[in-house]
Amino acid sequence: MKNYNLGFISDADIYEHVESTMMQYRRSIDLKSFNKNLIDPIKLTFDSKIYGQDLQQTIESECLRQVDKTNNNCIGYFHQTIFKKGHGDRYIGSLFRVDEPVPDDSFQIYSHSIPNHNLCHLRHTECRRL
Repeated sequence: MKNYNLGFISDADIYEHVESTMMQYRRSIDLKSFNKNLIDPIKLTFDSKIYGQDLQQTIESECLRQVDKTNNNCIGYFHQTIFKKGHGDRYIGSLFRVDEPVPDDSFQIYSHSIPNHNLCHLRHTECRRL
């Protein structure tokens, strides 16, 4: 196993977390799974005509879109839980307290991870501390 030396998570935990995410990744979709999702026939008609595709090509494109969406959700879960693996004591919900010394201790830095956005917030000490 490779040494990542990330500091906030052990090498074993990062390896396990990456492996778990990879196991959830979809590479294809079967007809049963495809039919679980509501498909907009109007959108498929527009896609077919605009992109010059026949019905089979349009459905294959929709299958790829669904697979990609599932994989993006897996990555979103990866982002939201990676800090929890290493520092459960500093992680509440989707907030992770970053222990960076601040000269006058008037600010605390929090990392907030939400799907498609990674934001960093500064909170005044009067706000609730983790």
